[in-house]
Amino acid sequence: HVQLVESGGESVQAGGSLRLSCGSSGIRYRTYCMAWYRQAPGEEREGVASIDDDGSTSYSDSVNGRFTISSDNAKRSVYLQMNDLRPEDTAMYYCAADPGVCDYSLARPPPKYAFGYWGQGTQVTVS
Repeated sequence: HVQLVESGGESVQAGGSLRLSCGSSGIRYRTYCMAWYRQAPGEEREGVASIDDDGSTSYSDSVNGRFTISSDNAKRSVYLQMNDLRPEDTAMYYCAADPGVCDYSLARPPPKYAFGYWGQGTQVTVS
């Protein structure tokens, strides 16, 4: 049973930085695509960044150049360094994972239905 647990969300002023972490348990496949999504009230859940086991990454246009996704394959953990935060970054941030490589045939990062495992989310508020 795969479990993902996010941490690191908090309230921060515009221009500030945060680092989100996602720990996992129950990971059994050799390779996983892992990603960060976010959802603001009344909005659709949107992909923020994704990463493969080989370290290749993809970012949404809205965060490219400000956010950095990284992973520790040994720990099966994934991180999101967020710099130059803006009020529009305010959202619940979710960690997602799915066996295999990231599928970019439809979108980069992959669409949310490509992921079978989700965490409960961590709130980021930028004012």
